[in-house]
Amino acid sequence: MLPDKPTRRDVLTGIAAASLFSRSSLKAETAASSLCFTSAVEMAQLIRAKKLSAREALAEHLKQIDRVNPKVNAIVTLVAEMAIEAAAKADEMQAHNEPLGPLHGLPVAHKDLIDTRGIRTTFGSPLFKDNVPTEDNIIVERMRHAGAIIVGKTNTPEFGAGSQTFNSVFGATHNPYDLSKTCGGSSGGATVALACGMVPVASGSDTGGSLRNPAAFCNVVGFRPSIGRVPNPKAGFGWSTLSTQGCLGRSVADLALSLSTIAGPDPNTPLAINEPGDLFARPLDRSFKGVRVAWFKDLGGVPFDPRVRAVVDAHLATFESLGCIVEQAEPDFSPATISFPALRAWTSAANYGTMLQQHPDAFKDTLKDEIQSGLKLSGQDIAHAEAAHNLMWRRFQAFLQKYEYFILPTTQSPPFDVNLPYLTEIAGVHFDNYIDWMKSCWYISATGNPAASVPAGFTPEGLPVGVQIVGRDKQDFSVLQLAHAFEQATSFGKRRPAIA
Repeated sequence: MLPDKPTRRDVLTGIAAASLFSRSSLKAETAASSLCFTSAVEMAQLIRAKKLSAREALAEHLKQIDRVNPKVNAIVTLVAEMAIEAAAKADEMQAHNEPLGPLHGLPVAHKDLIDTRGIRTTFGSPLFKDNVPTEDNIIVERMRHAGAIIVGKTNTPEFGAGSQTFNSVFGATHNPYDLSKTCGGSSGGATVALACGMVPVASGSDTGGSLRNPAAFCNVVGFRPSIGRVPNPKAGFGWSTLSTQGCLGRSVADLALSLSTIAGPDPNTPLAINEPGDLFARPLDRSFKGVRVAWFKDLGGVPFDPRVRAVVDAHLATFESLGCIVEQAEPDFSPATISFPALRAWTSAANYGTMLQQHPDAFKDTLKDEIQSGLKLSGQDIAHAEAAHNLMWRRFQAFLQKYEYFILPTTQSPPFDVNLPYLTEIAGVHFDNYIDWMKSCWYISATGNPAASVPAGFTPEGLPVGVQIVGRDKQDFSVLQLAHAFEQATSFGKRRPAIA
C-alpha cells in the first residue's frame, strides 16, 4: 500500500541506503544545505562527471522532503523505496558506461493529475483516492527515458480545477513564503516542491494558468508551451487548444532542460508540433536590441492589486535596459471572455458530467457548478464560443506582427489566504465565479500562444510577484530567451523561502 504522505520511515530508509555510497558523512552533511538548491543543469553535470551519484542526490532530497514537506504539504504521495531502487540502477548504468539521458539521476515529482505507472494518481478527487495507473503519461515516460528518478506526486486541486491547491483527499498546500497564504494552482504542489528544494525537476499542466499562476506565487519559473509542443496522445480532446502539459523550474535554464526531454513530435497527437525537443537544449543567450515589446494597459478593465502593478510596472525600465523598444499597447481581449469560460465549462461537462450524476456529493461546489453550466450549453452556444475563440487567435497573432512580445502581470493579486477557495474581489471589483480573478492568465490561454512567468520581485509583505512574457505563435524558445535575459538582469528567482 502506497503511503498517503511522506513518512520518516521511508526517508530514513532512503538515507541509509544512499549513505553507503557517500564519500564521507562530513561532506554529505556540508552539501545538504546547498545541493537541494543546486540548479538542475549543474546537478546533471555533476552526476555525469561522477562528482555526485544519483543515490547521493536522492538522499539529500529525501532529507529535505522529510524536513520541509510536513509544513507545506506539497508532495502527497512519496515512493522513496521505488526511488532508491531507481537511483541504484542509474548509478549502475553509469558504472557500466551505458548511455545517459539529459536528466540522469535527477529526482522528479509529477503533478497528481498525471498518470504514473505503479504510483497512486488521485486527481485530487476522493473518487480516485486509491487509483494506481498501469501506464505512464507520455511526459512521465519521456522523463524516465531521460534518466529522471521519480520520488512522488505533487498536490493539485480537485481535477485541477482552480488556481488554489486544496482538495478533500490531502488538504491544502501552503505557500512557503507565508504559510498562511495559498501557493496558487493547479500545479501548486509542484511549484512548492521546487521552491523548497525538494526536487530540482517537476511536471505540471496548464488550462487557465496552472503552470504560470503558482510559479508567480512561489517565485519559480513556469511556462505554458504552445499547444502540441508537449504532446498528449491520451487526451480526451485531441483537437482542443485549451490545455497543455509542461514543466517548471527554479530557473529558465532548468525549465528548458526539462522541456527538451518532454517536447517533441508524436504520431498519435493530432496537434503535435513536428520539431525535436532538443531545440530547447540550445544556449538561451541572445541580443534584444531593437526588439519591439508591447506593455499591457489594463486588459480592457481587468482589476489588478496595486501591489502587483507596482512590482510589474517597475520593470518596464528593465526591458528597456535589455535593448527592447517598449510601447504600451494591447489587443482587445473581449472574445476571450466569450470563448474561454464556455469552452472550459463544456470540457468539464464532457469529462465529468457522468461522474457528477453518479456521485453528486463527490465534487466541490465550484467544479459542480461549472459542470452543470457546461451541460446546459447548446450547440449554438458552443459554435458561438468557437467563433470567438477563432477571432481571439487571429486578433492576437495580428497584434504580434508588430510586436515580438507582450508583457503583463502573471496574476492580478499576490498570494491570498489559504483558507479562501478563490478570490471574490480585487481592487473593489467583485467576481461572478471562481476563475474571474485569473483573467490575466486565461486571456493568454485563449490565444494559444506560449507564455512564461518569471520571478519579478516581492510585495512589501514579502509575497512573490511574477511577470508574464508572451511570444509569437509557436515561438516557445524565443519566449524562454527573453525570460532568461530578464531573469539574469533581475535575479529575484534566487531568493529562497526561509522555511526551506
